Amino acid sequence: MDRVTLRGLRALGHHGVFEHEREDGQIFVVDLVLGLDTAPAAAGDDLSRTVHYGVVAEEVAAVVTGEPVDLIETLAQRIADTCLAHEVVREVEVTVHKPDAPITVPFDDVTVTITRRRP
Repeated sequence: MDRVTLRGLRALGHHGVFEHEREDGQIFVVDLVLGLDTAPAAAGDDLSRTVHYGVVAEEVAAVVTGEPVDLIETLAQRIADTCLAHEVVREVEVTVHKPDAPITVPFDDVTVTITRRRP
């Protein structure tokens, strides 16, 4: 299976269990690895036979800026569902970064990574 990767997609979301996270919001960063067969698109040099990563990026940003959830696990699942709605995408790995998570000790990042496949 071939891969199309998007890294570092950033959007302001209002996710988290704390009231200030919901009110103030924070930047979330998303990495995607989309699994698909790119051979048909390459053979015909045809965008309609692959995934349009610009469209995927806009859809994922809309999920991040959309309805708030408590957990980044839930956010990652919603993003995976959005990616798998594209017929050519057979699997997706989603990493959601929450670099400004409310943690009281020094840290670089918090991430959740999930992999989902089309049945």
